[in-house]
Amino acid sequence: MRAAYMLVRHELRLLASLGLWVARRTHGTDGGQAFGYTRGQGAMMFGFAFVCVIETLTMSVLLRDWPAVHRVMFLLDVYTVVFVVALHAASVVRPHVLGVDALRIRRAVHVDVCIPLARIVSVRRELRTTHERADGELNLAVGARTTVTIELAEPVTHVTFFGRRRDVRAVRFHADDADGLVAALARRA
Repeated sequence: MRAAYMLVRHELRLLASLGLWVARRTHGTDGGQAFGYTRGQGAMMFGFAFVCVIETLTMSVLLRDWPAVHRVMFLLDVYTVVFVVALHAASVVRPHVLGVDALRIRRAVHVDVCIPLARIVSVRRELRTTHERADGELNLAVGARTTVTIELAEPVTHVTFFGRRRDVRAVRFHADDADGLVAALARRA
């Protein structure tokens, strides 16, 4: 039951992000410096949405003789296209935010980790294209790469998609302006 609740909650957040994207607003960036991370995924997401539209049209032609099945598949296909566009919109309207005393690292509506600046031991620009799972590490790759690595003195709690808690001491993520983010973090630390 909890998993269904989490899925519905994420779907509603995605739809809200789509509305924010259309209105050209951001979420949770008040009083902080925003750093985007979508430059590397935009073309891929819109390419995927285009393929979904082509699939919708193809299925409409193939299922034209079965109207009930056609309606169901059409609704599912339209939902898929909206979902893909909303995923990209969520990434655009929910950037990483460097505040006065914390760095908020996000990835669409699925990840939102707040790291107090006092816990950051080191931050560096580090391009990585391979990421192996390890205890105490959080890798948030965009386009299969991360560009910033943060190591922490004390762990922070990361809540996974279905609500499981994980303590992390190292966070790797992508930022479009990785050099600017690292420099801003160095100034604040």
